[in-house]
Amino acid sequence: MKALKLIAHCLMSAVLTAAALAGLAAPASAATLQEVTDFGPNPSGLRMHVYVPDDVDPRPAIVVAVHYCTGDGPAFYNNTEFADLADRMGFIVVYPTATRSGGCFDVYTEEALTRGGGSDPVSIKSMVDWTLREYDGDPDRVYATGASSGGMMTNVLLADYPDVFAAGAAFMGVPFGCFATTPPSEWNGDCADGRITKSPEAWGDLVRGAYPGYSGPYPRMQLWHGTQDSTLDYANFTEEIKQWTDVHAVSPTPVFTDNPRSGWTRTRYGGAGTTAPVEAISVQGVGHTLPLSGMAAMAVEFFGLDAEDPGTEPPEPEPEPSAECRGDYRVNAWNTGLTGSVTIANTGTAPVEDWSLEFTLPQGQAITSGWNATYSPQSGAVTAEAMPYNSMIAPGASIDIGFQATHTGNTDSPDSFRFNGAVCTAG
Repeated sequence: MKALKLIAHCLMSAVLTAAALAGLAAPASAATLQEVTDFGPNPSGLRMHVYVPDDVDPRPAIVVAVHYCTGDGPAFYNNTEFADLADRMGFIVVYPTATRSGGCFDVYTEEALTRGGGSDPVSIKSMVDWTLREYDGDPDRVYATGASSGGMMTNVLLADYPDVFAAGAAFMGVPFGCFATTPPSEWNGDCADGRITKSPEAWGDLVRGAYPGYSGPYPRMQLWHGTQDSTLDYANFTEEIKQWTDVHAVSPTPVFTDNPRSGWTRTRYGGAGTTAPVEAISVQGVGHTLPLSGMAAMAVEFFGLDAEDPGTEPPEPEPEPSAECRGDYRVNAWNTGLTGSVTIANTGTAPVEDWSLEFTLPQGQAITSGWNATYSPQSGAVTAEAMPYNSMIAPGASIDIGFQATHTGNTDSPDSFRFNGAVCTAG
């Protein structure tokens, strides 16, 4: 059964995540994970665990943390950093557990993809309601996050219950509705392998169709994916961005790009600040093993839970300095193909070594081959890295790199370039 592929990879994900966190100290408190057995309507028989820190806020925020296939709530508690962050910031974490064979959540049936339709989303909504009542929680600060099957469920929860969740952070997920299939099948190979593509509007319509008639604001969404994910293909990352930017009626072209860590490329859509409607982090060279150490903290930061005053808007980032470079981009397009050529000039007074150039290809463009650099991934937020023979650019010197790509009608140029992590002046 193809679902075994997801289960096997999730087992490896759990092992690698635990290894990455092995040096992390356990929460320094007497608080423990508690199971709740009677929390309200539970059509799919999920289990519920809750973590309440000793120093919980008087009106706490609530984070729903949803595990991967083969896992459970206690495993996600032990192998992620959300409980440690709750100790420091005073929010409550709810850990649902899937009880069906394989330990995956229902993100594929009509019931699950409809508000109030039944199955796992209704059970998780009951957990949220119980926690809000029991601990006088803040209904305006309820969030969802999860990995793999839990990342898919994060997409589902935000679509089904946009009036309940303020934001979400989906690790290694797929767009809402992508995994839909006909029971008893629980596996959608076309979606998992990245073969389902839609227009932004078509993806957005699936979300809007989950709660017909809803006219309020939709939750902000943070998306994470490894470029080498062979279980839920990296192509799903691009489709998720298309979906949630359409839901928020913002352009799928990023307005902000940076590198919070080596190999991590963060793009923001609809706003450059930390409260952007959509934020996406591509993790270079990583497979189906998220979240890694430090990623939960970035999710919590996106939620706004790291702010001293929850009602205070986080500050906009300072303008970035221009790099000492100039980038001249040229495009030659035909029918369904194009070439893009870039001249990178070192305008500084010191040589540049082991350079990289980052840019985001416009929607519908995908690189098929390149020269004078290595390019990864082939679409979306791309990083071009130096070859051994051109890794040093002397002051006043320049090099030419380029690629051939396919397109679906959009032959526009990338909006900006970043040279070794800093903005590069356009020529």
